[in-house]
Amino acid sequence: MKKIILSLAILCFASHFSIGQQVISSSSGNANNPYVGNFNNEIKLNFLNLIWLGSFEVAYEKYLSESHSIEFQGLFNDRFGFNNENNGKKYKTNSVQAAMHFYFGDNPNGRFHIYPLLKVRFGDFEEVKNGDLTTTDMTSFIFGGGFGYKWEVSDHFAFGPYASISRGFSKEVNDRFSEIEVNGGFSLGYRF
Repeated sequence: MKKIILSLAILCFASHFSIGQQVISSSSGNANNPYVGNFNNEIKLNFLNLIWLGSFEVAYEKYLSESHSIEFQGLFNDRFGFNNENNGKKYKTNSVQAAMHFYFGDNPNGRFHIYPLLKVRFGDFEEVKNGDLTTTDMTSFIFGGGFGYKWEVSDHFAFGPYASISRGFSKEVNDRFSEIEVNGGFSLGYRF
């Protein structure tokens, strides 16, 4: 747990020193993009998982340069992968996640990105088995990576799909679920 807290503290410290830099969005390297603005902050919402699973996922992305950014995300009512709450299952879990995005390509309307991620999930999972309520402690450290595409369609808005694969490091969670978790979504971001 100390390593997790130390890692998150280092990420916060590094992002603090980048605040004074003038950075232009993820596709600023392309002068042909008519929608590029002088924005180095983005707040985004994963609206696909909000509609489909009822999971509220909101993130803040800070552009450190035209080719990379750091992101902090809060996931409320977080699910393991795309699992549902049918048949008496109930997720009482939340997560915090940090990721470093690396953008590449020169499309004037958007770019691909890849990212490593660190995630900490906490809370419980409840289900009814043989008439008894069973609780699984979902507290775990998760490490993984992902990829996506981000379209920049107007001066302030960007959106796009993304997917990730990660591994959890909790024996109790891995006994109930798989060690490998696949996740994804479709985000809508506002730049300022």
